[in-house]
Amino acid sequence: MTVNVPVSPTTDVLAVAVRVARAKRGAVPCAVLDSDLWFDEDADATASAQRLCRACPIQNACLSAAVERREPTGVWGGEIFSDGQIIAARKPKGRPRKDADDIAAKAHRELTHRLSQTLPAPSR
Repeated sequence: MTVNVPVSPTTDVLAVAVRVARAKRGAVPCAVLDSDLWFDEDADATASAQRLCRACPIQNACLSAAVERREPTGVWGGEIFSDGQIIAARKPKGRPRKDADDIAAKAHRELTHRLSQTLPAPSR
């Protein structure tokens, strides 16, 4: 299937990717499900949003656009954003676990691995 989308130098790449994905496979998850899921503080909701994003046909375009815009919060392209930065995981409420440092290190390694496979290398 060929999808013709007019592109100009000012065209929003993410908007084009969304239109192509909709034409090929229907709507992307964040366009048809409750948008609150992508901004929920609950760990289970965040994990669900991340799973949906990682199966989305425009995940890379979404993540790249969110990084460029420095999204202040939410799940974008399968990653968690806080204050314009990608974070490995949200800190749970309450007293920190005794193994919190180990959990944070593991989450950071997993994030680094995912980003190395998802985002293009920075240009120099």
